[in-house]
Amino acid sequence: MPSLTSLAPAGPTATPTRTTATARRLMAICGTLLAALLCALSVGASSASAHAALTSTDPADGSVVKTAPREVTLNFSEGVLLSGDSVRVLDPKGKRVDTGKTAHVGGKSSTAAAGLHSGLPDGTYTVAWKAVSEDSHPVSGAFTFSIGAPSKTKAKVPTGEASDSTVSTLYGIGRYAAYGGFAALVGGCVFAGLCRSSRPVRKIAVGGWATVFTASLLLLLLRGPYTDGEGIGGILDLGRLGDVLSTKPGAALLSRLLLLGAAAVFLAVLFGSYTRRTGEREADARRRQDLAFGLGFGGTVMAVGLAATWAMAEHASVGLQRQLAMPVDVIHLIAAGVWLGGLASLAVTLRAGEPIERAAVRRFSRLAFGSVVALVVTGLYQSWRQVGSWGALTDTEYGRWLLVKVGLVAVLVGIAAVSRRWTGRLTDATEAAGAEAEADAEAKADMEADAESAAETDVEATADGAKAGAKAAVKAARPVRTGAADAAADTPADAGTESGDGPGGDSGTGATDGDPVRAAQLARQRAAQDKTATLRERDADRERSGLRRSVIAETIVAVVLLAVATVLSGTQPGRAETEQASASATKPGGQLNVDPVSVLIPYNTGPKSGRGKAVVMIEPALPGDNALHVFTTDLADRPVDVPEVKLSLTLKGKGIGPLRIPLERLSTGHWSAKTVQLPMAGTWQLSLTVRTSDIDQVTETRNVKVAQ
Repeated sequence: MPSLTSLAPAGPTATPTRTTATARRLMAICGTLLAALLCALSVGASSASAHAALTSTDPADGSVVKTAPREVTLNFSEGVLLSGDSVRVLDPKGKRVDTGKTAHVGGKSSTAAAGLHSGLPDGTYTVAWKAVSEDSHPVSGAFTFSIGAPSKTKAKVPTGEASDSTVSTLYGIGRYAAYGGFAALVGGCVFAGLCRSSRPVRKIAVGGWATVFTASLLLLLLRGPYTDGEGIGGILDLGRLGDVLSTKPGAALLSRLLLLGAAAVFLAVLFGSYTRRTGEREADARRRQDLAFGLGFGGTVMAVGLAATWAMAEHASVGLQRQLAMPVDVIHLIAAGVWLGGLASLAVTLRAGEPIERAAVRRFSRLAFGSVVALVVTGLYQSWRQVGSWGALTDTEYGRWLLVKVGLVAVLVGIAAVSRRWTGRLTDATEAAGAEAEADAEAKADMEADAESAAETDVEATADGAKAGAKAAVKAARPVRTGAADAAADTPADAGTESGDGPGGDSGTGATDGDPVRAAQLARQRAAQDKTATLRERDADRERSGLRRSVIAETIVAVVLLAVATVLSGTQPGRAETEQASASATKPGGQLNVDPVSVLIPYNTGPKSGRGKAVVMIEPALPGDNALHVFTTDLADRPVDVPEVKLSLTLKGKGIGPLRIPLERLSTGHWSAKTVQLPMAGTWQLSLTVRTSDIDQVTETRNVKVAQ
């Protein structure tokens, strides 16, 4: 079966010059586009790093509580990994007042709680927290609450940066390199096994292996400083590796390195014994078939295992339907690797002028089409799972990057369609090119036969002349030399060394025996001539050049697409960002929004024992669900019980109410209603009735403001 290189017409034409100029312009345009997009990626990536979002706290941010809480509780949008000092509580003087133990509440991984010491004085307290979300990204922040009344505080609030900028940059580069190396490794191996194995393809696969191994090792060393917010010097603290390996991301990186060790053996077999058996006869065909089956099975297992090290530690491992999301993510990663890595392998093969059968190109075209179908199906599911709504596509950072990725995929598919058309043209031209090649071969064979016949005739004539001359010399009793002998006798002994051309067309044969430097020079000259001839033959084929340019353009866009995918995997999903915004909307805003409403109502039912104070607290004092508490004390602020407490709310301006609130006694002097529905904002009239005996009671009214 003829290869693509056999389709090139003999001799140089004017087409290669124009083709080379066009290719250079295309490479310049694509390079400029790549640089611009990478700059945009580097700028935009810094603002999107948080995944687990803080949705609520108890005590609430900015709230004022009457008594000191026993613990501080934080709730997140997804699970988080905690350390001993994940939550630190500082008093107004900046001194720690927490017990130093942080744990999940009730076994829920999306919560964190830190106990507080007893007897805390009044004032404003600062809570500084840091954690690692289940998809491996560090998050941090701070908030305040007050006991009794707000006060000045000397505690320094963290800026919110979870990682050192240098460490974050190196970590991002490592993640991108790991993704790229995985694609090159998987795509190069699949291309070598199913399409065409060559030296350039081997470089792609082995280079991908080296890249993903180096990047994974770097990520493992940077993991500790990255999550703890330390500088680059933290990479030297190898004692932190034990803590890193005990986490899910650290275990995934270690598993990836172990799988890459097995992948090294796979590469040695694929590009070693399997490639050498390509030209074997039918006697060893069965052995090669068994080897191919083993390579296919082993390669599939390793590809799935490597892809799982990402799926089990990033977005797919948290959130909705994680049992389904992780296998889908594995398929998505492998399909991307087969497509993008295969593109790079085909591009280097065509660029190097390596002979590749047109059937192999068509085989990769079908393989790429199947990969694109798998990417579209799995990508749609992942988009629904991570975005959640149409509005999040434009309102969230994740949604906007997703639109950029979809646009790049569309461009890539468009260029791929052009490549398929070039492949079709190569197929259509095969029969004519094959017939022409056969005719040229027959003509060349005839010319060689004629030349051999003429040479034989010349040799016979020369031999007859030589015999006749010898006989004449004997008769004349004097020596006579043939023309060949005269030439040999007259030629100096070192003539072969000085001349670079031998009679057999083997240039410099005599020189190579005595001068190794000259032999090396001649070898380099021959290599340069062969390379020039190969490139001239490559560029002379219009269909081949068109296919090469389109595949290179696909590869460049694929590099940018991979960068966007890396940024997307490091961005907070749109669904989580929307949930965080919704949770923030339920929090009070401004002064009224920050603090729950607290109303002090003195009461006096007549007798001396009927005097006291009542405190009514409404939290968060917003339309919708609210919690209401009533505390009754004597004049010395000691909790006291009364026979009955009634409460109602009326919004006179809207004609709403009175809404009677059923209260439940929780403890001495403490009544509560867990769910109080306030339909709208405004100034509500609160009516409190306190009965201290069978006949003594009083009703007091106050105004409370419910914020918008």
